[in-house]
Amino acid sequence: MLVAVLLPFILAVFIPFLSRWKEKLHPGFFVTLVPVVIFIYFVRHIGSGFEPVVQEYSWIPSLGINMVFHLDGLSLLFVLLISGIGALVAFYSIYYLHKSEQLGHFYVYFLIFMGSMLGVVLSDNVFALYSFWEFTSLSSFLLIGFWNYKQESRYGALKSMLITVFGGLSLLGALIFMSELTNTTSIRAMIDQQQLVLNSEYFPLILSLLLLGAFTKSAQFPFHIWLPDAMEAPTPVSAYLHSATMVKAGIYLVARYSPMLSSSEWFFIIVSTAGIVTLCWGSYMAVRQTDLKGILAFSTISQLGMIMAMLGFGTKAAVFGAVFHILNHATFKGSLFMVAGIIDHETGTRDIRRLGGLMTYLPITATLAVFASFSMAGVPLPFLNGFYSKEMFFESSLHLEASAAGFSGFMMSVIPYLAVLGSIFTFVYSMYFFFGTFRGRAKIDQLPKKPHEAPIGMLVSPMILVAGVIIIGLFPFLVNGSFIAHAAEAVKGTALEEKHITFWHGIIPPFVMSLTVVVFGAILAISRKGWTPVYNFLPGRLSLNKFYDGLVDRTERYSGVITKGYMNGSLGRYVRLILAAILIVSFAFMALTGGFTVDTSNLSRITAPEIAVAVTMVLAAIGTALTNNRIAAILILGVVGYGLSMLFVLYRAPDLALTQLIVETVTVALFLLVFYHLPKLKKKDQPMSTQVLNVIISVGFGALMTMVAISAHSSKWFDSISEYFVKNSYKLGGGDNIVNVILVDFRGLDTLFEIVVLGIAAMAIYGLIRLKKPKEDE
Repeated sequence: MLVAVLLPFILAVFIPFLSRWKEKLHPGFFVTLVPVVIFIYFVRHIGSGFEPVVQEYSWIPSLGINMVFHLDGLSLLFVLLISGIGALVAFYSIYYLHKSEQLGHFYVYFLIFMGSMLGVVLSDNVFALYSFWEFTSLSSFLLIGFWNYKQESRYGALKSMLITVFGGLSLLGALIFMSELTNTTSIRAMIDQQQLVLNSEYFPLILSLLLLGAFTKSAQFPFHIWLPDAMEAPTPVSAYLHSATMVKAGIYLVARYSPMLSSSEWFFIIVSTAGIVTLCWGSYMAVRQTDLKGILAFSTISQLGMIMAMLGFGTKAAVFGAVFHILNHATFKGSLFMVAGIIDHETGTRDIRRLGGLMTYLPITATLAVFASFSMAGVPLPFLNGFYSKEMFFESSLHLEASAAGFSGFMMSVIPYLAVLGSIFTFVYSMYFFFGTFRGRAKIDQLPKKPHEAPIGMLVSPMILVAGVIIIGLFPFLVNGSFIAHAAEAVKGTALEEKHITFWHGIIPPFVMSLTVVVFGAILAISRKGWTPVYNFLPGRLSLNKFYDGLVDRTERYSGVITKGYMNGSLGRYVRLILAAILIVSFAFMALTGGFTVDTSNLSRITAPEIAVAVTMVLAAIGTALTNNRIAAILILGVVGYGLSMLFVLYRAPDLALTQLIVETVTVALFLLVFYHLPKLKKKDQPMSTQVLNVIISVGFGALMTMVAISAHSSKWFDSISEYFVKNSYKLGGGDNIVNVILVDFRGLDTLFEIVVLGIAAMAIYGLIRLKKPKEDE
């Protein structure tokens, strides 16, 4: 499993080189092979005898953090969706994106996102999960803003990252709380200790933070506002991120922790309410849109709300329906996004007001759209998989297992009606999408391009997805016991009786609800132009987008005012602020926590030579600060370094003395070499208040460092490692100079990276010198 997660990242490294030959061979072909290989590797686990698989790799053993990958029914479902839909989207992008595009950038971002999503759904370690979680936010930001020359793309990318990263930080808080309570970083081990979490006084905070992370990622109301703006991304990105993967990461998180949290009544109240409200609001707002991808964006919001609501219900039927709809939604929504991309590609527009009558010009695309959109609408036909999971949603809404008192009791009574209401508008926007695009009078004169059927390469991927819609609809048993049932068991946390999926159950309440949806949905779809003015009143002028924009604008404005207050170009001010902050925070923290400790019991006796050297060093340090000549300042500062070497000699530390002499000599020489070429030092006259402040900060910071050094020496929390170095420096390092052996052997990596840092700084300085603008008179 580790190889499967790392494979996309490994190929991402080579994409910039492969993209150089994009004129001869499109890099998308290489990228398509990666998800295909991953899909083939994992699809072999499908079967009635599937057992979870666990693989563990050492990561940070000193902190008890290891890379643990856990493959159960739920993660298998998502892995196959990520890799399967990923392969189809990668192949589709070959024909959608022109070779003049920055294909190298696109496929690097694409592969990073794919690997991150695989890491999210396979990780059993919470910190590994969080790391991959944030990688999905970062890579999706890059994918959404791929066309960065468009202001809308930049806006949508920033909006999605701000909201999802905010949720990610909330998720991190919940994970830290749970790991501290359970003393483990394993998700499975946390779930095994669910009572410890449920009975904790921090449980309300944990639940809130966890669900905040899930809701922002899966575009639940009121955090859904980022998803429509993310439609500025290329259509392959929308088909991948916003139908099968990224937006379902929040769904996955709730499903993964359902065995632990679903027994809480607050979990039922919050998740069910958020899901059902999102379903109704998303489906209602979808009918208002005029952009095809805008319609699909709000339809995705509504469908995610339905899945989230079923997870909130928590019953066996609801969990099974939620898992089943995750699969169904990926098939019909992925194909619809690709259909929208084909229409945009072949007509030059996605504005549904300029479309219509395209069935004649794009017959194959229209055929694919009719199956996918009718499946999304939940039309009761046996060859449409969307109907099955929609009916399970209705059934689960009628058989809730929550407390019949209080708010949860009210929810139990109102949820079935809201489920029907949201589904009615789902039917309306599905019909609106299909009939508004493919039926009616063709408006060829309003189109930027004369429409014609897409090339076969663009049709292959939606064909496969629509074939999935039909096959699952006709033969649901193929994915039931061998696939869906295992995923539902992982979510529920207990073994489930095999659910028999059939089209006809008789005239039962769920079927009556489906008929109600079709009848009222058809009436509203036909009369859509007559009642759409209602949007002038609801939402009217109310807009969560305006709230978001106002919040971001005010944050930027006020932070700009604060920043300009101290960022005035004065290096002296910057240094004062940095040192003052360190002084105040460190001193206060150590004082409050009893960090200052003075112990003189094990110090050497101080004699007159040591006092003389120390006084000389103090005078040299003061002289360095007062001199007006750079060369003199460097030479006087060297007295401090050589004085320290003398102290090492007096206290019988010849190795340290030799090392200090070498370092001090080289440093003084380099300073002299550099400062010789600089202009003469001119000290500016400063107000008395600034001079006093400088003295206070300097003396205070020096006192702080002195106390830290004394306290560090006086506080012996651990056994000193010096004895180990004394005993093993010659035996293991082969050197008599203990200090040099420590630097070169025992701490060789530290020294190496220090050299690397200095080398990078030297190259940066060299680059600045080379880029320096020549004087006009030269």
